[in-house]
Amino acid sequence: MLKKKSDDYKEESREKFNKQAVKFDSDNEGKHSRELYDDVLHKLSQFSFNKLLDVGCGTGNLLSLIYNKYEVQLSGVDLSPNMLDIALDKLGEKADLRWGDSENLPFEDGSFDMVTCTDSFHHYPHPENVLSEIKRVLNPKGTLLIADPWAPTPFRQLANIYMRFSKGGNVKLYSNIEIHKLLNNTGFKNIEWEQISGKNAFIVTCKLI
Repeated sequence: MLKKKSDDYKEESREKFNKQAVKFDSDNEGKHSRELYDDVLHKLSQFSFNKLLDVGCGTGNLLSLIYNKYEVQLSGVDLSPNMLDIALDKLGEKADLRWGDSENLPFEDGSFDMVTCTDSFHHYPHPENVLSEIKRVLNPKGTLLIADPWAPTPFRQLANIYMRFSKGGNVKLYSNIEIHKLLNNTGFKNIEWEQISGKNAFIVTCKLI
């Protein structure tokens, strides 16, 4: 089997989420994401922020929850037009929602003091590029929060082998060590990683200074 190119993963993700968009908020496909929202909201409560970007915002569920809890400026970006259409219907003018690639975020430098990425990071074929873009749009005192699927050894390795042959746009599940290395190499500091109990997921926060 020929090795997939980065555009192959992106196209698979776009097609997958375009098809899932209508039922994503209610069926099993979106269940894992929905299970992480409470943990993300709890973690957000530990930080002060005024402008938040959700990378891979999907149908806008997390942004809706944040809107109901915080008085902050909200933005979101997603690769799937169909998911974004639902988010636009849901949020209207409550958030600045844009179609875009996580490797080329359509926002100015230093625009945000909080960036979230929930159940999306494992879809990125070039995670270093994504982290560099997030670093660019964060202001110097900003915070990055990633929540993503996790599995222990050897199940993580087996899942990663399976992903090479799947058609869902999944690229890789990361260990604690691997996430730390990616973030360190991109210039993030104060990295705090924790496993989310009972949800086969982790949550990590980090800063630029």
